[in-house]
Amino acid sequence: MRDYLDFYIDGAWVSPAQPKTLDVIDPSTEQPVGRISLGSAADVDRAVAAAQRAFSSFGRSSKAERLDLLDAIIAAYKAREKDLADAVREEMGAPSLLASGAHVPFALMHFETARKLLPDFSYDVDHGSTLITKEPIGVVGMITPWNWPLNQIACKVAPALAVGCTMILKPSEVAPFSGQIFAEVMDAAGVPAGVFNMVQGDGPTVGAAISAHPGVDMVSFTGSTRGGVEVARNAASTVKRVHQELGGKSANIILDDADFESAVHQGVAAMMVNSGQSCNAPSRMLVPAARMQEASEIAKRTIAQQKVGAPTEEVNLGPVVSDVQWNRIQSLIEKGIEEGADLVAGGPGKPEGLNQGYYVRPTVFGGVNNQMTIAREEIFGPVLVIIGYDNEDQAIEIANDTPYGLAGYVQSGDIGHARDVASRIRAGQVALNYAPLDLAAPFGGYKQSGNGREWGEHAFHEFMEAKAVLGYAPA
Repeated sequence: MRDYLDFYIDGAWVSPAQPKTLDVIDPSTEQPVGRISLGSAADVDRAVAAAQRAFSSFGRSSKAERLDLLDAIIAAYKAREKDLADAVREEMGAPSLLASGAHVPFALMHFETARKLLPDFSYDVDHGSTLITKEPIGVVGMITPWNWPLNQIACKVAPALAVGCTMILKPSEVAPFSGQIFAEVMDAAGVPAGVFNMVQGDGPTVGAAISAHPGVDMVSFTGSTRGGVEVARNAASTVKRVHQELGGKSANIILDDADFESAVHQGVAAMMVNSGQSCNAPSRMLVPAARMQEASEIAKRTIAQQKVGAPTEEVNLGPVVSDVQWNRIQSLIEKGIEEGADLVAGGPGKPEGLNQGYYVRPTVFGGVNNQMTIAREEIFGPVLVIIGYDNEDQAIEIANDTPYGLAGYVQSGDIGHARDVASRIRAGQVALNYAPLDLAAPFGGYKQSGNGREWGEHAFHEFMEAKAVLGYAPA
């Protein structure tokens, strides 16, 4: 059992202002595996005060000092990789291979990317006699989700720290272990007191206090669109910058000139990664209507290869994160059946032999139309819908017919053809022919998928203000 009852504030581990604990549940067993303290507005006040004090010096630190600090964090993180992987496996049920092969290294790569970009990052531009310069925005509140807990912490902390901001982190209370160990990493790296602070807690209490706090200059939130709306409302009275990476219902357009067998197979497999709990998952597969049956058969064969089981075993899919998530996914699967979609694979209930744990049968629906509930709502589980289109213009229309715009995918045997289609998709990131992730490329969405961008140099700019100094140079 893990007992993580202290918060990290002003370079020290401190007790909460008001003792209150929450059990953390292992989704593979449905049993408690630890406790955290739930913070209050008083804890946020203390963390904000520490961050404000630290900003007066850290905000003016040299690039060389911050490069040394990034080096120290990278070294300290590497020393805790196994501990971090174990934490992710316990808190959210990620299979061991996924935890150690994706969750942990992706977070490290954000720090390595920041370390690589910072030496050549330019703050100043001469514009005649005016100097246009960039400065750190100040104190940043960071509210992160449970689905990629380390990645979402690192992709905020690394660029904010690189440009000289101080911060208060609230990890998800559903998956808080990795955030606690991350704070231990920051402490071991010698991050100056008050630069990084962590307060555990829930959204309505700690998250709302961070968002509304007048001493917080910016809030960066990753989570549901519903949660993002609440953060923006809470932040509105202080007119702070609100940076959001929210939900998605991303289309994967498989064009008729693609290697169809491979494209469908890879699309189904990609949807199942992390038990479907990824905001940029290719959750709507668009195929030529005349090839719906062919696509469904390929999808069914692919699902048969997916192995669901305990995260300590060599499996593709572990459980989903909680009973709340499991019940929501089940209700949407039932809704798909009720609305007349063709159940190609999977369905309601738990996989055979897995009666304990929040396990979901990997599910594919065929014959879906884009107005069905399962095509409109973000399911956030291992559920794929296949939608037919009659021509390319209709495929693009369907892809864009969503309140979201986080990601898109295009598969074609002709790269020029794929590029042309990508140019017409209203999404913040489009991958052609299952291109691998590029952590130096901007990540974020159009429409209700958020505002602003994470990852790489674009993230640096999100955590900075522009200042024009007139008369800086002789006229």
